[in-house]
Amino acid sequence: MGVDDGPLQPNSETTNMTTAPKKVAAAPAAAPLIVNGATLRPDPAGALLWPDRRIAVFADLHLEKGSSFTRRGLLLPPYDSRATLAALEAVLARHEIDHVICLGDSFHDTEAAARLSDAEVATIRRLTSTHRWTWIAGNHDPDPPAILGGQIADELTLGPLVFRHQALVPGPAPGEISGHFHPKATVATRARRLTARCFVTDGHRAILPSFGAYTGGLDVLDPAVAGHFRRAFTVHMLGREKIHVMPRQKLVPWGRGS
Repeated sequence: MGVDDGPLQPNSETTNMTTAPKKVAAAPAAAPLIVNGATLRPDPAGALLWPDRRIAVFADLHLEKGSSFTRRGLLLPPYDSRATLAALEAVLARHEIDHVICLGDSFHDTEAAARLSDAEVATIRRLTSTHRWTWIAGNHDPDPPAILGGQIADELTLGPLVFRHQALVPGPAPGEISGHFHPKATVATRARRLTARCFVTDGHRAILPSFGAYTGGLDVLDPAVAGHFRRAFTVHMLGREKIHVMPRQKLVPWGRGS
């Protein structure tokens, strides 16, 4: 299967996790992403770490997506925010982190913060008070709620990297770190196809997988994602405990078994 061999996540093209977050055991260090000269480390839960600066980056939390769907008549278990925040806290507990960057669409809609439970609000305020915290504005949350703490920015440049919600149009974007597309990749074995969330990079820019409990995904081979990269991009697929590094040529489109 390639670097960091081991079992991939079960094929799931709709949600990231069940209503209760799965514990991720300590695993050997995954192969790094080198983006514009910066050495970044993917965490198996879906966060991107910049150890040299003690930064953790999360994309597309989509807090309160479940309650948004419920208001439209689609009943889902109302625990997605709780699960997402618990998974985020687990990442922070595993690593020495000073600064958290959330790459936009942290809230599923402009009223999502008002639907958070008191316990969830308290958790977010505690996290934003104990870490430097940056909310990047996204298309779902163009005006993240300042009442929860942290700083709000359209984008953030730190050293060789620039953090924004959505990748710029295809072309040079050295150091760009973004989310928005919820990339997933598929590999085919003799028995079945395996699909998992993934990081995507060509060394110039990187797109992160979505971190939210109720977020779906887009095939990394779709032109909307692949079109932002040079032909020889690499994906870092999320396994249960390990990261699996795959070159583009090892991937298959969704719906094709070979």
